[in-house]
Order: sequence, then structure tokens, then C-alpha cells
Amino acid sequence: MPYSHHSHSGQFCKHASGTLQDVVLEAIRQGFEVYGLTEHVPRYRLEDLYPEEEGTPLGRLGAQFDDFLTEAHRVKECYADKITLLVGLETEFITEADLVKLGDLLQRHEGRIEYLVGSVHHANAIPIDFDRDTYQRALDSFGGQTATKSSADGESAHMDAFLCSYFDAQYQVLSRFHPEIVGHIDLCRLYNPGLRFYDYARARQKLERNIKYAVGYGALFELNAAALRKGWDACYPGEDVVELIKKHGGRFALSDDSHGPHAVGLNYSRLAEYVREVGIDELWVLHRTAAPNAGGRYLHPRRVEGNWWEHSFWSSQGTPTA
Repeated sequence: MPYSHHSHSGQFCKHASGTLQDVVLEAIRQGFEVYGLTEHVPRYRLEDLYPEEEGTPLGRLGAQFDDFLTEAHRVKECYADKITLLVGLETEFITEADLVKLGDLLQRHEGRIEYLVGSVHHANAIPIDFDRDTYQRALDSFGGQTATKSSADGESAHMDAFLCSYFDAQYQVLSRFHPEIVGHIDLCRLYNPGLRFYDYARARQKLERNIKYAVGYGALFELNAAALRKGWDACYPGEDVVELIKKHGGRFALSDDSHGPHAVGLNYSRLAEYVREVGIDELWVLHRTAAPNAGGRYLHPRRVEGNWWEHSFWSSQGTPTA
């Protein structure tokens, strides 16, 4: 069953392209059966706007998200005979205000927001996935500039502090909102893909805590193809994290994290190869049920039947089936 749980469009995200409907039409053209629509939640401080958003009133971001929900439910109904569309959101945690406002947003749109992709994109309120320089600035905010001049031990300590901050923020999102999908769990090493969490004892403990917590309430961990277009030779999460998730009985779902029609299903053939290389034989997909989940919403994981890699979709992607 080809599917994705995480996507964006230029209509509602300025660093993406294309309309939401065009994203959906491309997913239909490629043969996706389930596709998640998950724009970013609004941000609430001017200093948190990205350069392309300069001059955008904060109130406009809130109205834009409301418009997204309206359009997402429209296309969901319009194309219901061709594809199952799930309407959700991707979280932000920059300051405590983001979590408070997310709670308000979920209450105000109860029933219209079907699921959450639980993601963190900042450390010390600095973006960690915008560009390498900004990532370094976030890292340095934990004492990096001083530490790297003094010793390797100091460098290791400030990296550990950076990673711990990321995983603590992630844990707050998980524990407060129980997102159905854990988004790009190891985004914190985007510009340092060779980093291994086993080298940072405190950070690894916090990562393992997060994994166990998410497994406990029934979350799925996304295998996110976006890392491949960002220069990785693997998807999120890297193999070491995959092994930790498997160790604790975690379940996996696929996401393309597309940012426009051009990126729908992008690198899915490479994603499938990676998933098989790391020994993931079962994939899961969210589906609607009558019973609430841990977050009080109505999507639950369902195992993809049979050998997922034998679906005809993967042949059309050029992915080996054996």
C-alpha cells in the first residue's frame, strides 16, 4: 500500500511550492492510496518567521492554517473515490507558547485535525534545519565556540547538551499531545549525519526514553525520505536509531515529507531499498476508526497486509521486489 503521512504545499507553506490540490493530484497520478496533508502550525513571534515570510502579519499565519484545514477537507471529499486523504498538522516547539497555542488550536478544531506529526525543528529557539550556518549557530548556543577552542571533551559536552535539549523538547511534544506519527526523530543530526548517539550517553538515554514512551502509547515512527534529498545516504531515522526502535517494538510508517507536487514520492525507490536493507519487514498506515486513540483522535495504526515491497507501486518506482 503506497502512502505518505507527511506533506506540505506552497499554498500554505512559503518554503514549498504548488497548490494543495496539485499535491493531491500528483499523489493520485503516482498511485498513492493513502496520503497525509500536514501543514505546519502557525508561529506566534515575529522573530520565529523565516526570511521568506518577512513582513507577514502573525495573524495571517493563523488565518492561513484555518484556510488549509478548509481546503484539505474540501479536497478530501472531492477525491474520496480516488485516494484516502488524512488531514493533520506538523507540530512546532520553539517556546512554551507554541505548546499552549497548539492545545488551543486542537480544541478549536476538534474533529477537523485528524492526527499530528510530532516534530521539533529548533533548539534554543534557533532553527536546526534551515541551513548549515543556522544549525551551527544553534549548536554554538550551547557553548560550542568556547568549548571547541578548549578541548575535544568540551566539544563533546556541548554537542551532548544540544542533543539533550532536542530530545527533551521532543519528549514534551510526545507526552503532551501523543502525536500519531513521530516526525523525523533524528533531525538534530541533519548536518552531521555521521554522528552516532551511542557516543553521547545522556542524549542516547533521552532518545531511548522517547522511543519507549512513543511505543507505549501506540505511535508510529516515520521513515522520512526527505533526508535523501538533503544529502543523506539514508532516510530519517538512521540505522542506529532504527535498531533502537526495533529493540523496543516500535512500528514504522512511510513519509515523503513533500514540499510541492515535484516532491511527491521523491526518492521513494531509494527509501524502499533502505527500509529493506535495515530489515524492516512490516509497515503500518493510519486509518480511521470509531474509537479514540491516546490523543483523543480517531486514527489508529493498521499493518500493511502481505509483503509491502511486492505492491505494484514499487515496480513502477523502479524498486527491486526481491
